[in-house]
Amino acid sequence: MPATVGRRTERLATVRRVTRGIDRRTIVRASVVTAVVYAAWLAVGAFGRPYNFFDMKIYHGAVVWWATGHELYGFVAPDTTLGFTYPPFAGLVMLPMAHLPVAAAGLVNAAASLAALAVVLAGLLRPIVDRLAWPLWFTVALAVPLAAAIEPARETLGYGQVNLLLFGLVMADMIGLRWRSRRGPHTDAEDGPLLRFVYSGAWAGVGIGLATAVKLTPALFIAYLMITRQWRAAVTAIVTTIGVTIGTFAIVGAESRTYFGSVLWQTERVGAADMTPNQSLAGLLARLYDSIETPGLLWLAFSVLILALGLSRAANSHADGDELTAFTLVGLTGNVISPISWTHHLVWVIPAIIVLADAAVRRREASRGLVHRTLPASPNGSLPTVNGPRSPIWYPTLTGLRHGIAAVGLYLLFLISPIWPYEHQLPEVSHYQDGLFGALMENSLAVALIVLVAALPWRPGAEPAFYADRMGRVAAARR
Repeated sequence: MPATVGRRTERLATVRRVTRGIDRRTIVRASVVTAVVYAAWLAVGAFGRPYNFFDMKIYHGAVVWWATGHELYGFVAPDTTLGFTYPPFAGLVMLPMAHLPVAAAGLVNAAASLAALAVVLAGLLRPIVDRLAWPLWFTVALAVPLAAAIEPARETLGYGQVNLLLFGLVMADMIGLRWRSRRGPHTDAEDGPLLRFVYSGAWAGVGIGLATAVKLTPALFIAYLMITRQWRAAVTAIVTTIGVTIGTFAIVGAESRTYFGSVLWQTERVGAADMTPNQSLAGLLARLYDSIETPGLLWLAFSVLILALGLSRAANSHADGDELTAFTLVGLTGNVISPISWTHHLVWVIPAIIVLADAAVRRREASRGLVHRTLPASPNGSLPTVNGPRSPIWYPTLTGLRHGIAAVGLYLLFLISPIWPYEHQLPEVSHYQDGLFGALMENSLAVALIVLVAALPWRPGAEPAFYADRMGRVAAARR
């Protein structure tokens, strides 16, 4: 008996040594993360669609077809009219998955996409959590399942799409610009050459260039970089795109000629403009006209207007020192003006939600500080009052309320995704089958994108991407 008690005491001592470094707060946070992951999983089941790596099956079938000696763009998926629609460089990148089963390829893509999402969220949330003194790991651990549960991310993961990977490439350039602005063109001498290169941000533009070579729509970011005179990043992006494209021509010239000569212009390969998952301006107009095709001149006129609005607001955001909002506005603008923007393309609502939430917190903090700075303390040492004891409490709280409501509302809209209960297909069913409310629900995500382009607030001084040497020259010129 004493020997048994002794062994139990030794085991308890071992457990105490293992758990000594784990405090109660860490356990609580881990439990909260577990609960959020489970809730996100339930939300995907409740609001998502049946997912079976549908798009990945097309990509996988195309590269297997290509690897066996056939023409890449001659592939048509069984029981569909769909084939490979990406540039040949994307085919080269996807070619190794021809050696995997389609389910394994889909799982690898999902894992890589979640990893990219986690890295991007860590980069985007880092300035915010540092300011608020929150633990980064806990914030990111909550943000990843929350982001993965909404329409663009869950569709990307469930269908085997590449949007989160492209999103990561583009946002990597924004983070590179941030690093360059903080450390300037010169880095610490004690850093090794690799670290000096990484933290200098000199590579900013490579991600946009690679994303453009895979999918043409990220080219809008190159236009933004040129408008804001971020010439180094713009040139890097252009050179990367051209270099990758020329290199692809050298490797697979026949496929390159086929793509740029004909496939690029065959819009029917993608799908009809009025299809419900197409939440671009073109899809919105087609459904409003109850037509399979978009009214061309009207779409062109509104697209030019939204393009000018989005890029001008992005440039103003950059000038005011909020590069995250600037990039988000460019991404949202690309979603709106693209002829086809499936719901899995709309990943730019993720940073939009972050911007709105942070704007709410910033306004509340600024208002609270203003109240405490401007109001004298009460004689008894209590908090200052304005027209009664409740004013200093209510005023700062209500200041950021509209931005907080907008962030929560935007998240819930893309979580619930009300377009699917009102999905209709011409010519069998009119898009007005369920009346004006049904038409609004079917177009709700497109309307939200347009509103964000027009009204997404930026946060002056939040994340400037101004190079230190350029700021020094500007300051000297002003003196």
